[in-house]
Amino acid sequence: MSDRPAALRAFLQGFAHAFRGILFGLHTQRNLRVHALATLGVIVLGFVFQIEPWEWCAILISCGIVWAAELLNTAIERLADRVSVEREEAIREVKDAAAGAVLAASLASAAVGAIIFLPRLLA
Repeated sequence: MSDRPAALRAFLQGFAHAFRGILFGLHTQRNLRVHALATLGVIVLGFVFQIEPWEWCAILISCGIVWAAELLNTAIERLADRVSVEREEAIREVKDAAAGAVLAASLASAAVGAIIFLPRLLA
């Protein structure tokens, strides 16, 4: 017989670790704070313009992908700095690729926001 309370505790502890990671990112990464403000802004605009449910889905998925990319970039940078404090071409390439992933996600998210909000803002 499984120990359900212990399993539930472990499951919930996983959420605590994840939220601690998000808070770490917010406290240490300026760009993540910028993304947080942008997320708040598009959520406010969504309510102001009463966007459709499918538009909410597009906005929330886009924001989630940007946040995930930024947090993964932070994790990669921290780990790479721990692996080697010396300048190494391979580590620079890894960091650049992770930063590129954030840029790609951010540009795609900005395009989604423009498609949804620009016509409303111009009307």
